[in-house]
Amino acid sequence: MTNNDFIGLVASYIYAFGLLIVGEGLCRLFGVQPDLTRKVIHVGAGMWVFGVLLLFNNWKIGIIPFATFIGLNYLFYRYRVVGAMDTEDSSPGTVYFAVSVTLLFGLLWRPDGPIDSAPIAVAGIMAMTWGDALAALIGRRFGQHKYQVGNSVRSWEGSAAMFVASTAAIFLVLLLLPGSSLSPLAMPLGLGQAILVALVSATFATLAEAVSPHGTDNLSVPLVAAGVVWIVQRF
Repeated sequence: MTNNDFIGLVASYIYAFGLLIVGEGLCRLFGVQPDLTRKVIHVGAGMWVFGVLLLFNNWKIGIIPFATFIGLNYLFYRYRVVGAMDTEDSSPGTVYFAVSVTLLFGLLWRPDGPIDSAPIAVAGIMAMTWGDALAALIGRRFGQHKYQVGNSVRSWEGSAAMFVASTAAIFLVLLLLPGSSLSPLAMPLGLGQAILVALVSATFATLAEAVSPHGTDNLSVPLVAAGVVWIVQRF
């Protein structure tokens, strides 16, 4: 373990618990509804992947915070420790969130080479971070036109927000992250390639979000989006 890895571990846990404290503070001090504070924590946690890319040298050390929050998030969910994140009717989506990030970074992030595929992992995580969050917020506020797939009830407005946000997030990741200081060993994509891959992967991510029941979209969306990015880049 390098000094950077140690600093990364400390910073990751400080950031994560600080995010929970902020969410709880918004809920208790300012009366912000848990539906919103949950999404604040959701987005904040997802965006920390860039901090991980910046701070860690060893991927095996870098995924430790993600992996430990699989268990911690389960305990938070099981015992409703953090009201800003888990309420009586909430799903174990935070657990699935940690699982998906751990899997993607464990499989694809290789900062020491020979080829780093972290942008694929980050693209999938950003589809979940921004697409899923905005789909829920827009769907609840403006979702007038409902549809149902199995036990999952969604709105066309929410799904449209999911597609637009996921496309934009994936596009920006694939255009800007490969070859940057955060992922210098990843292969850059051209503008046209990034647009095409973003549109195709966002389409599948939106479909995955539409059919995934009760919180499992935090697992299905990033894995499907990243998988489609990987496939389209290859073929």
